[in-house]
Amino acid sequence: MSALPEPGQSLSAQAWRRIDREIAKYPPQQKRSAVVAALAIAQDELHWLPAWAIEAVAAYLGMPAIAAFEVASFYAMFDLEPVGRYKLALCTNLPCALSGATRSAKYLKIRLGIGFGQTTSDGMFTLKEGECFGACGDAPVLLVNDQRMCSFQTEERLDELIAELQQKAGE
Repeated sequence: MSALPEPGQSLSAQAWRRIDREIAKYPPQQKRSAVVAALAIAQDELHWLPAWAIEAVAAYLGMPAIAAFEVASFYAMFDLEPVGRYKLALCTNLPCALSGATRSAKYLKIRLGIGFGQTTSDGMFTLKEGECFGACGDAPVLLVNDQRMCSFQTEERLDELIAELQQKAGE
């Protein structure tokens, strides 16, 4: 561990203020309870969680760095390696799988030329398996950058989404 940030590497003041708002939701002696939210804020800003950011969050929350690393490595939503500009997380749990996620996964792998856990050579897309997103009635579902949920994914809808994201990247 102990990956210190390079000079100039830090979370922004805005990120620390957002983390402070999360900490305020807990009693002062329980501020480490905000670790998941704090890591999510750091990842939102950095697009992944380098070791120095996890350690900085842990120090800020007054907890051992290893405890924050345990949280970051436990939850699939956290990325401990760099990801593409657009992270596509497809739910592959049983309800989604039964409603077409297996077919959608196969299609995305062919369409993007990558497998789960991989990034396209242009750095545009990373494909991940997602855990249940709580939208089984909208299956199969996909999350874009942990922010935008896309429901009822078919090959046609996946093509539209990819085209939209490529267009946004070109703007």
